[in-house]
Amino acid sequence: MEKRLHVGNLEYSTTNEELEKLFSSEGTVTTAKVIRTLEGKSKGFGFVEMETVEEATKAAEKYDQSNYKDRILSVSSAKPQVHRGFDGGRRGQRQDRKPRDDLNSKLRRLRKKF
Repeated sequence: MEKRLHVGNLEYSTTNEELEKLFSSEGTVTTAKVIRTLEGKSKGFGFVEMETVEEATKAAEKYDQSNYKDRILSVSSAKPQVHRGFDGGRRGQRQDRKPRDDLNSKLRRLRKKF
């Protein structure tokens, strides 16, 4: 298990401080952050990073499926963040595709010249 935990199904009014206070009973909280939209509204989930893996495991076992502000929390190990950069409008297409050298592609290239 990782030191970083994903906390899901949070009440939308939950603040970073409340999340940190909740998990601090199980050990030292390095960071606690509720994820928000650009407008500042909570997305209903957040991340908590504990000081050690043991503290994170203990906190995940205690708070997973527990009741907090009339919501059942979902606590699990956080997956590493995947970079989703700008792809130039080629969404869903293979990026490593080489130009084809068949007759149709050669004709298309010739038509572009004229």
